[in-house]
Amino acid sequence: MAGEIPTPQNSRLRRSRLRARGMNTLIPNVLTVGALCAGLTSVRFAFLGRWEHAVAAIVIAGILDGLDGRMARLLNATSKFGAELDSLSDFVSFGVAPALIIYLWSAQGLGGAGWVAALFYAVCCALRLARFNTMLGDPNPPPWARHYFTGVPAPAGAGLAVLPLMLTFEFGTGVFDRPGLCAGILIGVGVLMVSRVPTFSVKQLKVSRSFMLPALILAALVAGALASAPWTTFVIVGTVYLLSIPVSIFLQRRARQSGAHTQTTPTS
Repeated sequence: MAGEIPTPQNSRLRRSRLRARGMNTLIPNVLTVGALCAGLTSVRFAFLGRWEHAVAAIVIAGILDGLDGRMARLLNATSKFGAELDSLSDFVSFGVAPALIIYLWSAQGLGGAGWVAALFYAVCCALRLARFNTMLGDPNPPPWARHYFTGVPAPAGAGLAVLPLMLTFEFGTGVFDRPGLCAGILIGVGVLMVSRVPTFSVKQLKVSRSFMLPALILAALVAGALASAPWTTFVIVGTVYLLSIPVSIFLQRRARQSGAHTQTTPTS
């Protein structure tokens, strides 16, 4: 209030609120820095030849990346600084790290061509993140846009890029570790990231009360599968994600047509 007389109690309360606000802002950024460190650590494991640890570090980076944005929105702590930090972390953890891991693991067998494939993937990831950041400024996105990404997002791209490693962990060497196949996958995933192909977004996914129990049961089953057969589970998840892309293309096309029909149909 304009006529409020400042007192020591009011001053302490105001400082307490500022400190709480500062901690809320810090928590999402700490998660982002943790994802960045996990991505860099995966490269270290790759240099040491500890491939399972390298892939596990990429997975940890993906989990932390999924948490930081949600924590920022939950704590009302979104900021331009956090958004820029998150983008830089994504490029290192899901652009540079997977490219180096696949190159050191297999693609270097192609010599310069393998390095070109790694560079192509990393550059495509950077372009995909830059496009995503510019699209955030759209003040009037179409209604269906919040349910889809444009192109494969960086964390999913990283998972698809290291899929040959997971397949080799599960089924052994001799097939999925071939340099030509790994380089081709890097190029293919890079193309998917910069493409205009719509892919499902779970950021706006809401679970109704009636589906809460089945969702918890499904989460328990996935957790059990990860504990007992992690690489098989990740391979299945990656395969399902790839199979979902044609479905997302069909559903988004139908949503666009429905929206265009609604706009052109006169109302009475």
